Amino acid sequence: MSQAPAQEKVYTEEDYYNLPEDARAELIDGRIYYQAAPNRKHQTVLSELHLTIGNYLKSKRGPCRVFPAPFAVKLFKDRKNIIEPDISVICDKDKMDDRGCNGAPDWVIEVTSPSDPQRDYGIKLFKYRTAGVREYWIVNPQKHTVTVHDLEKEERSNQYNFCDDVPVCIYEDLVINTDKLL
Repeated sequence: MSQAPAQEKVYTEEDYYNLPEDARAELIDGRIYYQAAPNRKHQTVLSELHLTIGNYLKSKRGPCRVFPAPFAVKLFKDRKNIIEPDISVICDKDKMDDRGCNGAPDWVIEVTSPSDPQRDYGIKLFKYRTAGVREYWIVNPQKHTVTVHDLEKEERSNQYNFCDDVPVCIYEDLVINTDKLL
């Protein structure tokens, strides 16, 4: 007689918050994904985007705030999905608490890492779309590309190069010059 395969443990929000403080990880569908420390290119792109978006939002004096990683986002109430986008823009202060964001941010940017870019292009795209994120960017420093998904309108998903000006879907008057990202 053969034995049934052992079931993989399903992790929850409690397990995620009990990880060591220095652990970089995400909880997706009850699985914990550990992440390596980001490299210099990744951090340069993240810093430039954070500064550009932050300055824009500050000039508008509206309710939206930008948060760089590490910043926990509980996309659903299922206690099995906590993602740490590289950049989260959140316009509803009621979604915020001391631990992060509860619900979908308005705009999410992921900067791919060389070790696992497919998680950003597949799993996270599906999660963000399902949760109600309005706009999702995937910035790939290795290929010098930015893929923009207008999830709110589902009208366009465009790919840009690092020499292009990239229009932001949720802000008609914001264009980011990607030539300055690296």
